[in-house]
Amino acid sequence: MTTLLIDLQAYELTAEEVELLQHPLVAGLILFSRNFHDRRQLQALIQAVRQQVKKPLLITVDQEGGRVQRFREGFSRLPAMQSFALMESDPQQQRQLAQEAGWLMAAEMGALDIDLSFAPVLDLGHQSKAIGDRSFGEDVNSVVALAEAFIDGMAQAGMAATGKHFPGHGHVIADSHLETPIDNRPKETIFAEDVQPFARLINAGKLQAVMPAHVIYSQCDSQPASGSAYWLHTVLRQQLAFDGAIFSDDLGMKGAGFMGNFVERCQASLQAGCDLLLLCNEREGVIQVLDNLQHQVTAASQVRLQQLFKRKTIDWKALQATSRWVDANRTSDRLQQQWLDVKYA
Repeated sequence: MTTLLIDLQAYELTAEEVELLQHPLVAGLILFSRNFHDRRQLQALIQAVRQQVKKPLLITVDQEGGRVQRFREGFSRLPAMQSFALMESDPQQQRQLAQEAGWLMAAEMGALDIDLSFAPVLDLGHQSKAIGDRSFGEDVNSVVALAEAFIDGMAQAGMAATGKHFPGHGHVIADSHLETPIDNRPKETIFAEDVQPFARLINAGKLQAVMPAHVIYSQCDSQPASGSAYWLHTVLRQQLAFDGAIFSDDLGMKGAGFMGNFVERCQASLQAGCDLLLLCNEREGVIQVLDNLQHQVTAASQVRLQQLFKRKTIDWKALQATSRWVDANRTSDRLQQQWLDVKYA
């Protein structure tokens, strides 16, 4: 186990992918919708990975809820994070809905032998093209309360929490999947607002991992946060005293192109302070990195990685037989439908 998380191309594991996953630099993989036909096929794919790759691998996915849900047919319909505050007026009930959604998502992933879903989003506001209704809201206090409840639900199912996208992606309109956004707001504003959900949840011991944004905060540093020693070392490690794992966001995204070719992007992210690197949808880029990246693995990074593996296992049929799953499934589906009715009215 070391540092790189890569993707798979289709429904079945290939011999090339087994070879790539066994490379000493590869720590795990991330699954996408293209890897999912139905639940039985997905279970077979994950089982093949576990059996054919002769080392522990961190298996991950983006199964946040709302529009970011890689596995749909045969799984619970998970609500968008914005729905909790907008569809329910009582703050206590909002938190209960968020907690059950976090538990439901994590329990279903754990039943598939998936270790980690990259959640929750801690970005403020809904104006960003990349974020939208993935955000819990605009108010710091509300976002922290709902995110903490969601994380508590995840923890009850045995899943670690990954706060993203540090120090906050919510105030840039541009989509970092397509370009490198620049946030020109004053440093004081970013720290007083966007950084706060991360700071408070770190202080509360709720985050086991953080994923920085491919955003340049021009009044703070010239590099995107994902490749910035200022943001990852000075702010996250020193000022906020975060001791969990730092993931890069996908270094195959256009927003990461500012940092150079694929090897240079990985090198920059590692030097800035990332423990684990995501490189997706770029098979040739993965091969280039595995052939050329020079990286000395630290014991601290490996300890952080170990803390991200799932802590509970439950059989899918046993999960569906629980009253909690039945209730959470029904509530989640209803909430998401209500939100969609309002959103597209």
